[in-house]
Amino acid sequence: MATRRFPALALALAALAVVSPACALDYRAVTEAAPMYDAPSAKAKPLFVVRAGTPVEVVVSLDGWSKVRDNRGDLAWIEKKHLTEKRNVIVRLDRAQIRATAEDKAALVFEAERDVVLELLEAVSGGWAKVKHRDGQSGYVKAPQVWGL
Repeated sequence: MATRRFPALALALAALAVVSPACALDYRAVTEAAPMYDAPSAKAKPLFVVRAGTPVEVVVSLDGWSKVRDNRGDLAWIEKKHLTEKRNVIVRLDRAQIRATAEDKAALVFEAERDVVLELLEAVSGGWAKVKHRDGQSGYVKAPQVWGL
């Protein structure tokens, strides 16, 4: 009987491996200040207005709407026309250090405060991301210091 369970377990694990890439996180940025709703309709209750550039994670997409999660974990609906594939990240700590290279001991280029939005230029191996501030400064930040990767 134990030998019959192994093929079923192996088959379940193989199916899970095939499904995993489909579960990848889908991050977008908000193109302009836009209302967030409690349902996928302009007639639904508006919850708040999200600012331009804010990164969001797309959880569900229906017709012209997307249900998104913000960096605080809140869920709301937004019209797809307000989303872009451009990637931004948002600082999740009191202060994030942006360094000249992707190394802990690299020179500090600047610090960004909590909730500052940075443009994601590229994800770098070793748990770093190359980012750019709206003022033009760029550098590398450790992934745990930001949300949206």
